Amino acid sequence: MNHIIICFHQEISAFFRLPDKTNYILQRRAGIKDIIEAHGVPHTEVGELLVNGLATGFDYIPCPGEEITVNPVQVPADVTRPTLLRPTPYPEVKFIADVNVGKLAILLRMLGQNTLWSNSYGDREIAALSAQERRIVLSTDRGLLKRKEIVHGRLIRACNPDDQLREVAGLYSLDLSCIFSRCLKCNQILEPIPKSKIIHRLKPRTRKFYDYFEICPGCERIYWRGSHWEKMCTRIQNAG
Repeated sequence: MNHIIICFHQEISAFFRLPDKTNYILQRRAGIKDIIEAHGVPHTEVGELLVNGLATGFDYIPCPGEEITVNPVQVPADVTRPTLLRPTPYPEVKFIADVNVGKLAILLRMLGQNTLWSNSYGDREIAALSAQERRIVLSTDRGLLKRKEIVHGRLIRACNPDDQLREVAGLYSLDLSCIFSRCLKCNQILEPIPKSKIIHRLKPRTRKFYDYFEICPGCERIYWRGSHWEKMCTRIQNAG
């Protein structure tokens, strides 16, 4: 008997269209991480691995006759807590998004979440920045999330950006106490600025009706709480 039994949790098998239980023939010596990803499941989607009921790490080499159980990441996912699969915790929740979820990145910044995004980022750069800055990768690209440099990530399920925001906010139990604290364009923390210093840049109605302003220290974009702010508040409430 030169095979193992892989049991995928229903959440994983349903999304990746896999059987709940499958026989896998061991043709070569391979780690369990590589075997799972050969089935199309990025390691970032795995929250726990059991070998005959005992927890193990990604580097485990399966032996013939063993039963491997693959469980998903539990909600809420806490990247600041060490686990057997990911023993080095992240100091905080930070994101980096790929080109496929750019609107999600902007919405996360609206929530005040530290989120890198650029349409110039390639997969290699995203993986490197994720490793260097300990960022969670958000993507719809399975191949990207299989890169070994990436520790934490989410293969985004939803198609609509607002639904994607709800998905990520729920998965990581995001703190909503710092909304509208970041620049939507370049991710930097906004700073209050006296109206007198930017009055020459304001349109007549904005100059007349609003007094509190913030500015991005990077791109110098100006923010104030106009009608657009109320619409954004509604989107945030729906994400909670």
